[in-house]
Amino acid sequence: MAPEKPFCLPSLLLPLLTLLLPPQADTRSFVVDRNHDRFLLDGVPFRYVSGSLHYFRVPRVLWADRLFKMRMSGLNAIQFYVPWNYHEPEPGVYNFNGSRDLFAFLKEATLANLLVILRPGPYICAEWEMGGLPAWLLRKPKIHLRTSDPDFLAAVDSWFKVLLPKIYPWLYHNGGNIISIQVENEYGSYRACDVKYMRHLAGLFRALLGDKILLFTTDGPEGLKCGSLQGLYTTVDFGPADNMTKIFALLRKYEPHGPLVNSEYYTGWLDYWGQNHSTRSVPAVTKGLEKMLELGASVNMYMFHGGTNFGYWNGADEKGRFLPITTSYDYDAPISEAGDPTPKFFAIRNVISKFQEIPLGPLPPPSPKMMLGPLTLQLDGDLLAFLDFLCPQGPIHSILPMTFEAVNQDRGFMLYRTHLTHTVSEPTQFWVPNNGVHDRAYVMVDGVFQGVLERNMEHNLFLMGKRGAKLDVLLENMGRLSFGSNSSDFKGLLEPPILGQTILTPWLMFPLKVDNLVKWWFPIQLLKTPHPQIPSGPTFYSTTFPVFDSGGDTFLYLPGWTKVLDGAGGGAVRGEAGKEGQQKLSL
Repeated sequence: MAPEKPFCLPSLLLPLLTLLLPPQADTRSFVVDRNHDRFLLDGVPFRYVSGSLHYFRVPRVLWADRLFKMRMSGLNAIQFYVPWNYHEPEPGVYNFNGSRDLFAFLKEATLANLLVILRPGPYICAEWEMGGLPAWLLRKPKIHLRTSDPDFLAAVDSWFKVLLPKIYPWLYHNGGNIISIQVENEYGSYRACDVKYMRHLAGLFRALLGDKILLFTTDGPEGLKCGSLQGLYTTVDFGPADNMTKIFALLRKYEPHGPLVNSEYYTGWLDYWGQNHSTRSVPAVTKGLEKMLELGASVNMYMFHGGTNFGYWNGADEKGRFLPITTSYDYDAPISEAGDPTPKFFAIRNVISKFQEIPLGPLPPPSPKMMLGPLTLQLDGDLLAFLDFLCPQGPIHSILPMTFEAVNQDRGFMLYRTHLTHTVSEPTQFWVPNNGVHDRAYVMVDGVFQGVLERNMEHNLFLMGKRGAKLDVLLENMGRLSFGSNSSDFKGLLEPPILGQTILTPWLMFPLKVDNLVKWWFPIQLLKTPHPQIPSGPTFYSTTFPVFDSGGDTFLYLPGWTKVLDGAGGGAVRGEAGKEGQQKLSL
């Protein structure tokens, strides 16, 4: 829904109400005042104090709550990305419904009296699957992402010719709340440094959005050289531990006049699987914020509310080894993942109050929580028992294993199956050359779990089996690379596995649709055996619980559960055992 048009008033009332009405679309403006190193909003000096919130990491029913809390903190703007892959799941198929309704989110921001700084990409990083780029781009294996490669530009142009016209009515000078739009994202951190690509994007944005909207770039200090572009306003990003004076001095070499802008001031940091939760101290964050505001800078705090990477939407980094991002995107932000103001929130609010007016009124209390556990999970059966439901179309046949992308499986899991061509009577190493497991493989022989192979990790896995034995390899896509100099991140078995010195062929590939299994879960329960065998591989458990009228927020808590590291466990995730065939969790 576009911003509502002003309603008509009787001409007699117009003189009286002229001073009461907000600026009309033709008088609204947000511009850079280079003579005085500041922004002007409707001709008046303006500085934004903004926070990042991602609509795709927060359930739609909670958008208004989170935005209201952000406004009550003293923020006058929000900044957020638009993930291309969230809205175009297949080429030419677009989804702006439900939690993907970007325009409903813009309307909620308007109701919260928050201006918007929009970051539509096409690449967004954001610790999001493939940095927001659709996995279907990789169905052309030779494509060069984030460059002037014709295949990539054709897909980008097609997407933006859908998205940007929808954005146009929401631009500030058109009566909307979007004051500025970022082109690309930290492009200077990407190895390509393709100026032709950046110029193409800038021209496309101008052609579709016009000349009045402020377009800008954002880069870390080391990325300003390749990330900035003449005609786009240059901004920088850094955190509390960085040398603010040095970084802003460097920024002035690229943007000698105009307001200083930190587009990502880090209130916390992201988390990787297998590592501790990242934190940033309250004094460090508030000290840096106050110093920037004293300099007259505009600032966006990344994140102000992190939220959750639902489903398979997390991204990953490569820093010497593959580092997938956790489901939680709490980020140690001022508003917690649960949506509650933290001590950091109130400390930031206090700093902002020294520089601009804070909205009056009490903050809403923390949301009510409900505890439903501990609960006992009942064993339903191992993954192989549900293969017909997980892959109803049947397997794909190939001499060599195919990647996820080659069989149009964007996310989740795929089962690879072959059979031993001869008896292996002694423990023999099973391995995949050239780091060819992307990202995690659970290996079974005749349904018995043998162990794990993992990307960038040294695992010694030895197998035995009779001729004709069924060898299953369940491949888990743990999230495509989302930052920096990443190349195309294909998933699955990128090389044919080897047992001893024998290259294993041929293969069956079962693309698994776990969501379909969940959808049909209750009918499936009627078909399952009353006493399923204790499994030795990836396994499904389920339970039921009542939801009381009073309701409240809750979350899944898995104390003691871990990823299986070797053949000692009972499946892809191992928990603390209860009775035979049961596992424990809490809600």
